[in-house]
Amino acid sequence: MKKKIIAIAIALVAIALIAYFGLGKGLFEKYSYGTEKADLEEFFGVSGDEAAIILGNAKIADRALIKDGVCYLKFDTVDEKIGQGFYFDWEYNGGTLMFTTADGTTETKLDSIQYGDSSSGGEGNSLGHATCFMKNGTLYIAADYVSKFINCSCEIFDKHVKLLTSWDYYDARQVTSNTQIRELGGIKSPILREVEKGEMVELIEEMEEWSKVMTSDAYIGFIENKRMKVIGSEKHPEPIAPDISETAPIMLGERVVLGFNSIAGVSGNDTIYGMIDEGKGMNVIAPTWFSIVDADGNLRNLGTTDYVNIAHNAGIKVWAVLDDFNYRNETGDSTFSDYDILSETLKRRNLENRIVDAAIALGVDGINVDFEKLSSDCGPHYAQFIKEISVLTHKKGLVLSFDNYVPFNFNEFYRIDVQGKFADYVLIMGYDEHYHGSGKIGSVASFDYITYGLDKTMEMVPPERIINAVPFYTIVWKEENGSVSDSYLTLVNQAEFISKYNIQYDWDETTCQNYATWKGGNATYQVWFEDSESISAKLNAMNTRNIGGVGVWRLGYGTSDVWNLIGLYKEMKTESSK
Repeated sequence: MKKKIIAIAIALVAIALIAYFGLGKGLFEKYSYGTEKADLEEFFGVSGDEAAIILGNAKIADRALIKDGVCYLKFDTVDEKIGQGFYFDWEYNGGTLMFTTADGTTETKLDSIQYGDSSSGGEGNSLGHATCFMKNGTLYIAADYVSKFINCSCEIFDKHVKLLTSWDYYDARQVTSNTQIRELGGIKSPILREVEKGEMVELIEEMEEWSKVMTSDAYIGFIENKRMKVIGSEKHPEPIAPDISETAPIMLGERVVLGFNSIAGVSGNDTIYGMIDEGKGMNVIAPTWFSIVDADGNLRNLGTTDYVNIAHNAGIKVWAVLDDFNYRNETGDSTFSDYDILSETLKRRNLENRIVDAAIALGVDGINVDFEKLSSDCGPHYAQFIKEISVLTHKKGLVLSFDNYVPFNFNEFYRIDVQGKFADYVLIMGYDEHYHGSGKIGSVASFDYITYGLDKTMEMVPPERIINAVPFYTIVWKEENGSVSDSYLTLVNQAEFISKYNIQYDWDETTCQNYATWKGGNATYQVWFEDSESISAKLNAMNTRNIGGVGVWRLGYGTSDVWNLIGLYKEMKTESSK
């Protein structure tokens, strides 16, 4: 009997062992925590000297390079993800990286540890390692050099770097027991690293059992909710921001009323007396004196000091216009482009110095830049021109303004955003909605067109520094046998034109203009008039937005009733400014 009991016991133990090593072991393996370590190079998608970039709390596609323990970022990464402002000229001094502020331009050469003011050739300060270098045709900039100009921070870890450009509050969790952060939410997911009790993590996304978090060393993965507790809002420690001076705009002290004076030759300066008589209330006159004549940035100068003295004696400021089209249009010269000048630092700076020197010699009060031939590839070079010339004009006490088309996505390379930071005034040419020679019939400046332009510009420029220019002309459209032609009609000739052709017109609520259409032979004519009613609607829109003033294209085209309205606008106050 005793032997039988022993045999049964042995059998039960055997059954238990079989159950354990069969079913039990399977259950144990199923519910036990995995110990597999993640391959970090594979996880971050890097190899060699590459490092993944964690920007804020997300990994981005861009890669950094780690060289001698220093983090280097691609130029495009800096420009698109961190902050704009750096400019690189491949040819200047063998390759030069620039950053321009209100005080001037800091330069550094490729592979140099030195950096400094442009007047010192980019030397005078040492970073201790290369500020920038080229690899496989890509420019890399040291992250600690970037942080001298743009408020950002960079920490280097094993296979990745952590970049911060903002220091907002985040949802904090504290780890309550030793655990792991894993690639995915699951106990078998590979381990990124061990996490100790007491560590703080940033909550990215909370789920039912696991949450996506980021550790202090920028590992983004998953931790079980039961191993964390809520702390609340915490803030990343913010570094000391770089001491970057901002442009202090030179303002007129009252609403600007600017009249463009079209000057085709030196003798045209004699028209100033008539223009002053016409422009009642005008406090700025802008003669079209300077035009670019070659690819080196040299100028044609039609200015005279007599003109300036006459304007000053009448209490009117002079902002001389620099354009990129008059000389070329008059001569038919197509041998150079704006890109040829702006993209080469020596030529660009030659242009900047020549225009400022000429302005000082003539005694004018400001420079108005009217570039209308820019191509889309000019964008970064034009932005650098805006910055560099602003440094020169402000040192000389000259007011700097830029003329622009109504802003749309297709002309954003005019960089109104940069103008808003460096120029004193930004002028919007609130016309050419439909323009001469386009073959597309419509208003030159409808109400919605100009209000859109103002609102869009106000997203980039403080309203008190915006000038909206109105047209003292319209276009008479002629459609005959399927073809469209047109002719200009100025305000001063409009009444005679209406009388001569006995034109009947009606107010168009959509454009806020008087509109007329009539037949003449086989042709159909259409015109959207600019007059005291349409200009009044535009001035009211400008007044409610409390912008910096009004410009007119051009002097010689105006009528006394419209100038009286402009004079009233100059003295008007919005509700917010009363």
